[in-house]
Amino acid sequence: MTDVTVAPLLDRLDDYLEREGLEAVWFARPNSFAWLTGGGNNVVDRATDIGVAAVGYDGDERTVVTNNIEGQRLIDEEVGDVPVETVQWYEDGVAEAIRAHSPTPAAADFEVEGFDTVEARDLRQPLTADQIEQYRSLAVDATRAFESVLREASSDATERAVTADIHRELEAEGIWAPVVLVGGSERAPAYRHYTSTDTELGDYALASITAMRDGLFVSTSRTIAFDAPEWLAERTEDAARVETTALAATRRVGRESGTAGDVFAAVQDAYAQLGWAGEWENHHQGGAAGFAGREWIATPTHDAPVHLPMAYSWNPTVQGAKSEDTHLVTDESVEPISVTGEWPRTTVSAVGTDLTLDRHDVLHL
Repeated sequence: MTDVTVAPLLDRLDDYLEREGLEAVWFARPNSFAWLTGGGNNVVDRATDIGVAAVGYDGDERTVVTNNIEGQRLIDEEVGDVPVETVQWYEDGVAEAIRAHSPTPAAADFEVEGFDTVEARDLRQPLTADQIEQYRSLAVDATRAFESVLREASSDATERAVTADIHRELEAEGIWAPVVLVGGSERAPAYRHYTSTDTELGDYALASITAMRDGLFVSTSRTIAFDAPEWLAERTEDAARVETTALAATRRVGRESGTAGDVFAAVQDAYAQLGWAGEWENHHQGGAAGFAGREWIATPTHDAPVHLPMAYSWNPTVQGAKSEDTHLVTDESVEPISVTGEWPRTTVSAVGTDLTLDRHDVLHL
């Protein structure tokens, strides 16, 4: 567990409880559990959506409920000074434990009989100052581990072998990656989601990760080349210009209290201006990041509010090329945080605005 200030989060929950006429709210999904405990982990089985513990807030204090197997470990390693209540492991699960300990009426982020449902995503935005510092640390650690594997890759390495190496390096940093994609020159131009196979990398490769620690998610992509196709540099730059345009629009729309759809309009226009009209239809373009890989994914009509300060991971693709990093966007700045300084970069400009950013370029091996 990371030492963070939870007061801003409790203020949001106070407002939520008053607005909804509730006495308590509970979170058992791992990302929201981490959000309200400052980074605590309630996951034992990664195949399930609900953790082994839930954290609740009743307007006065937070409480964690779990079973007797997990209680002492959570106290020692995950939830700090948050009180923990336990039930026997052979009794009913987390939902019944919540019902036994919670005042009512109440809400939960998963199905609990008699409880309302809370949409936690709306409460998790924007990021707090402490969360931003957690994010910067995660982003650097994840990116450094990711890049270290790619720098050692060879053209005859298989996609799966590189994927396994990436997972190993991330896990060594206490980082779990729900998404690791590695596509070589045969498959990266053919598919937008190049799930790894035993195919060799060949002339070049695209690799992408979404990685999590302390409940926060960072996404980034890199391109390596051994014998680069003649079109790779141009398409990579065009993807980076679309990404930069999306970031410029995010800052502008956030200042104007606009929506995800407003940002998406700028993305569509950037593709068209660069000669790739309609290319956005072939892959989602990303959106807000934070306590989910994407808190929301933008579409042309998406009405999600654009919060500042907030992390954003835009990921435009152009027929075998991609540009993706996680950026912290505030009223005043666009800060790339998935950066180590150890990868080639190039300066690109947004389409239609004066924002320029250093974006990751192709690494030639």
